[in-house]
Amino acid sequence: QVQLVESGGGLVQAGGSLKLSCVASGRTFTNLRVSWFRQAPGKEYTYVASIVYDTGSTYYADSLKGRFTISRGDARNTVYLQMNNLKPEDTAVYYCAAKRGSIAFLLHDYNYWGQGTQVTVSS
Repeated sequence: QVQLVESGGGLVQAGGSLKLSCVASGRTFTNLRVSWFRQAPGKEYTYVASIVYDTGSTYYADSLKGRFTISRGDARNTVYLQMNNLKPEDTAVYYCAAKRGSIAFLLHDYNYWGQGTQVTVSS
């Protein structure tokens, strides 16, 4: 059984930074695509970023390029999301998800996802 656990969320002022972590148990991220999604209050899940774990190739939602960076850890079961210059509209629950095969931009296409971590950005 694969489990994903997100951490690192919290309350931050606008302009601040947070680094989220996603740790897998039960297997490593080898041969998987790992993505971050977020869900703002009352809204649908939206795509944030992806990494092809074996190659390190990354993909981002156009609106977040330059502020968010997805990266992989050394232990092969960790992925990070560095978020800089945070804005109140970044307030959401952030979810880590992983899948086999090609990158996907909808959460329901993923095989595994975590319970999320809350990020709140105050103005």
